[in-house]
Amino acid sequence: MKTILTEGVSWVGFVDWNVRDFHGYVTDRGSTHNSYLIEDEKIAVIDTVKAQYSEDFLARVAEKVPLDKVDYLICNHAEPDHSGSFPVAVKAFPNAVVVCNAKCQKALSMHYDVSDWKFQVVEDAETLSLGTKTLQFFNTPMVHWPESMVTYYVEKEILFSMDVFGQHYASSYRFDDESDICEVMQEAKMYYANIVLPFERPVGNALERLGGLKISMIAPSHGVIWRSHISEIMQAYAGWRVSKPVKKVVIAFSSMWNSTRKMAKAIAAGAEESDVNVHLLDMAANNNTTFVTDVMDAAAVAFGSPTLNMGIMPRMASALTYVRGLKPKGKKGFAFGSYGWAAKGSDEVAGYMKAMNMEFICDPIVCQFGADDETLEKCREAGRKLAEIALQAE
Repeated sequence: MKTILTEGVSWVGFVDWNVRDFHGYVTDRGSTHNSYLIEDEKIAVIDTVKAQYSEDFLARVAEKVPLDKVDYLICNHAEPDHSGSFPVAVKAFPNAVVVCNAKCQKALSMHYDVSDWKFQVVEDAETLSLGTKTLQFFNTPMVHWPESMVTYYVEKEILFSMDVFGQHYASSYRFDDESDICEVMQEAKMYYANIVLPFERPVGNALERLGGLKISMIAPSHGVIWRSHISEIMQAYAGWRVSKPVKKVVIAFSSMWNSTRKMAKAIAAGAEESDVNVHLLDMAANNNTTFVTDVMDAAAVAFGSPTLNMGIMPRMASALTYVRGLKPKGKKGFAFGSYGWAAKGSDEVAGYMKAMNMEFICDPIVCQFGADDETLEKCREAGRKLAEIALQAE
């Protein structure tokens, strides 16, 4: 496994091939917990790994330097997937000072017993000299926690970007140009949709500020390191930040006795009459992680559920609750569904859509019990309208 980023800078993290759930985020390709070692007159370690992988982490550091020679342990982000090994590392690096901003110091103290930790609290844009190498720290609040910051290696123009530009992606390779770039970009998109999406304004502020730096390499806390496709991931972030739509229609549904399914298929059939990408998702067979990734850049959507116990199907409720919290921008569409005694299901779906500030192109389309020909034609026509909206996307 290649672990050298550049002279004096090494990867000392952990590849988690088998993790499949990250607090509700389905990680089908595993993940990588990245930590970095910088050797100079002074030695610094940037971030750690999850607590259960601390032994592997310390072994990687020990392969490079004696543990008592580590001078600085830098914390870009206090979330436990990055800081979980800090208590063990502080003991293993007896001469190390923990470097972080004031908010991070407070957050660490709420996670761990820091009474015997030595801290060096840094201000925004402050620098730290390791000898011939200079590190500079930039606060990136709410990208995606209040204490978040990034570290910049000035002389080599390497941005240690924390969660920004990351991917939940396990690989025996460390760099973007050694991996399948289509897989990497898809995982980066999924990571953005499921982790970063609600923080549009802070992300914009961070991108604007970091865009003024010369960057030859981006080393995130998860996934591969960017050295050959930096412009591509920067451009992608600019579009994802505003949920920039593409020519895509997403139709997602739950069904009980196939009536709502037939309605969904009719909507898809109407949309497919035009040259747009149509995704028809039965939420019984799809997870929330891929669902929100699909919705993020869709131009138009339709969400459907039958009425169950005066509400909606549990799987659809889960999906819509998840997406509502991530707040995709600028969507147009409608709700639909069948019912037996009261048309509450489609109304509740519409309520979720309203909470996400989606623009309705028509009232909910409903039918009682089985979907008749008239209802299915309404669905096809509504699908055509969704396609018209999608065709206007750049």
